Amino acid sequence: MHRPAQRVGRAPRLTRILVSAAAIPVVLAAAGCSSDSGSGSGSGSSADNAAQKSSAATSSASPDTSAGTVKPAAYTTLPTPCSMFSKKTLGELVPKGLKSAKSGKSDEAKDRSSCSWNSLDNKGVKGSQFRWLNVSLLRFDSDATRGEGNQLAQTYYDKQVKEAQTVAGATGARSEPASGIGDASTAVRYDLKKKEGSFKQQTVVTRVENVVITLDYNGAGLAGDKAPSADDLTKAAEKASKEAVAAVASANQDGGRATTAPSQSASPSKSASKSASPSKSASPSTSASSKPSASASATKKN
Repeated sequence: MHRPAQRVGRAPRLTRILVSAAAIPVVLAAAGCSSDSGSGSGSGSSADNAAQKSSAATSSASPDTSAGTVKPAAYTTLPTPCSMFSKKTLGELVPKGLKSAKSGKSDEAKDRSSCSWNSLDNKGVKGSQFRWLNVSLLRFDSDATRGEGNQLAQTYYDKQVKEAQTVAGATGARSEPASGIGDASTAVRYDLKKKEGSFKQQTVVTRVENVVITLDYNGAGLAGDKAPSADDLTKAAEKASKEAVAAVASANQDGGRATTAPSQSASPSKSASKSASPSKSASPSTSASSKPSASASATKKN
């Protein structure tokens, strides 16, 4: 009577054991899946981080080719100053000095140059007419450290204009823009008295691209001859300045214009380094002081 009861009691216990045994692989499998999912997610995140760090390192290591580059200078050379003007122009400015051209000394002809002419028209007892013409050119290269050639030329242009406006001993100084000449041009004129007479000085400062042209032109009536017209002298000086601008452009037509930007390590050109101290031939005060001596010596010969 009691044996059937024992069998009935073992059956539920055996069922529970089998259910528990079957549940263990499910738990382990679930744990395994959870573990695999977690490790896979972790490794993917690490790979992404490593890739981002590598990309950042590559970006920081790559040089910025746009930094430190400047626009190349438009003009790379200068014309021969003593051959800049036509015979007709020289005949108008220095009628008795067509063959008097004197080139200034320069170690870098493509960066700085100058030339001067003088003329003395001796009329005997009626006096004489003296003329003096000087042109100087200064070219600026673009430089990654100092800036573009045009900007450097503009700074020097402003300085030359200011110097022409503040010559010691000058009277009746007057300056005005000279239209139609280069990219910027200013004409300055004044009177300067010397023992030989009163000299009418005209200085036309012009910038064309990265080149600055300073043209000094003066005249005087000596030994009793009347003084020349300042208006006429100014017109002649401006005409010559236009011709000088055309000469600069012409000298750079055959491969003279720059086509590539300078390197970052490019050192400033000698012309730029000397720009702080303009040449004597370009200095209004010096040119003015040299004119009387030339006229005086010419007068003594007569």
